[in-house]
Amino acid sequence: MSERGYRNAKGHERNRRAQKDRSFSAQAPGQRRRSSDPARLTAYQALRAVNGEDAYGNLVLPQLVRKNRLDKRDAAFATELAYGAMRRQGTWDAVLEHCVDRPLKELDPQVLDALRLGVHQLLAMRVPDHAALDATVGLVRGEIGQGPAGLVNAVLRKVARQSTEEWLDQLESEQSDDLRKLGVRYSHPAWEVRALRRALRMSGRSPEEIEDLLEANNAPPRVHLVALPELGSLDAALDEGATPGTLVADSAESAGGDVHRIPGTRDGTVRVQDAGSQLVARVLAEVPVENDHGKWADFCAGPGGKASLLAALADQQHARLYANEVSDHRADLVEQALAAVPERAWSLRVGDGRDIPGEMPGGFDRVLVDVPCTGLGALRRRPEARWRRTPADVAELGSLQRELLTAALDSTRPGGVVLYATCSPHTAETLDVVSDIVESRDDAQILDTARYARDAALPGALDGDRSAELDWPNGGSSVQLWPHVHGTDAMFMIAVRKSA
Repeated sequence: MSERGYRNAKGHERNRRAQKDRSFSAQAPGQRRRSSDPARLTAYQALRAVNGEDAYGNLVLPQLVRKNRLDKRDAAFATELAYGAMRRQGTWDAVLEHCVDRPLKELDPQVLDALRLGVHQLLAMRVPDHAALDATVGLVRGEIGQGPAGLVNAVLRKVARQSTEEWLDQLESEQSDDLRKLGVRYSHPAWEVRALRRALRMSGRSPEEIEDLLEANNAPPRVHLVALPELGSLDAALDEGATPGTLVADSAESAGGDVHRIPGTRDGTVRVQDAGSQLVARVLAEVPVENDHGKWADFCAGPGGKASLLAALADQQHARLYANEVSDHRADLVEQALAAVPERAWSLRVGDGRDIPGEMPGGFDRVLVDVPCTGLGALRRRPEARWRRTPADVAELGSLQRELLTAALDSTRPGGVVLYATCSPHTAETLDVVSDIVESRDDAQILDTARYARDAALPGALDGDRSAELDWPNGGSSVQLWPHVHGTDAMFMIAVRKSA
């Protein structure tokens, strides 16, 4: 739905026509529609669920699309509108602050969400101005009431007086430093921009890539599929236009549409899973372990994507996965995901992973500890996450991450391997956690994780790609994937062997 255009002297794309070329409906507000079309209504309902009920956009929107019975075209429009408004909320709110005659916090939250949808249509989608105005006012009349319609109409007319690039230039000029300029242009909190830029530098990449990374975070992600080894097939997806994955085996990139209609997705043998997450599971299965007794564990298994792939890989090697999840609800999701794999290959525990060493000390050959994190590596897929996280979350999660990695090592037998993974590139959740724990123990050795990642990936997929690797002392290495480089979430992984 985005409209492509030329770039200005700064290299930024100008994607809206000039003010003189714009047109508005000649209808008076009282003559306009009094309800909304199903696509915009669905986007509004999703935004209200996210901002009013703390729902997750990637979970609630597909449910609403099915509930409202949208066809493929309307579903695509609703998805772009809802996710786009969530991703760009910070920037659109900054625009609205110039067009509303009161602080935004004093607006009815329902009205504010409707305005966000209107701004996104005006400044980021190929929607005629009169259609964006008319439809948004109609949505407000139908879902909120007659009273706010005039306010919404007046505010959106003010928004439409400037092009996207003119608004961005104005907002940038009002910021005091480069971090805030980048934050308002690419709609990220300034602290996240700082953290991501530092993560690029610490992982060996240029901090100058920050704009490419932020832009990638705002782009709709490709949907990655995985067929569980020896259980599922991607033939139907490929027949319908999906393309084979380029990073890992048994994977594909969806051609769009409702992926849940693809054969195998209902029984779980074909799953939606980011290719970076698929690589994590395959790396753990790839690392050599002498005298492997087939006792594998996933300490933080919810919601079950990696666990189901790990269990299928374990079954191939006549091993068994011990899946653990602390949350009852997420444990139910894990059990549903594992149901596609023969029961001989897995068992499920509901409880705190930090308590496992007391129950099974030193018993596992391979352990995945994909720790709870800020999710800063998956901002493409979790569009609302950037506005929910704060720096305080990083510190709070850091303690839990260290405790879980310690528990994983304590539960691993000498010679076994722990794979620490997180969907965040924030160095406080990656390098700092691993350094603190490994340096405090004399029984932990960082392995050449990058080598095993190359072995686990498709032939040649990561060969010569130093962009994913970071060297550690004594021949060790970690892997950091990036959305703007690898087309995956920003997954971090590092393999640690438990020595005698």
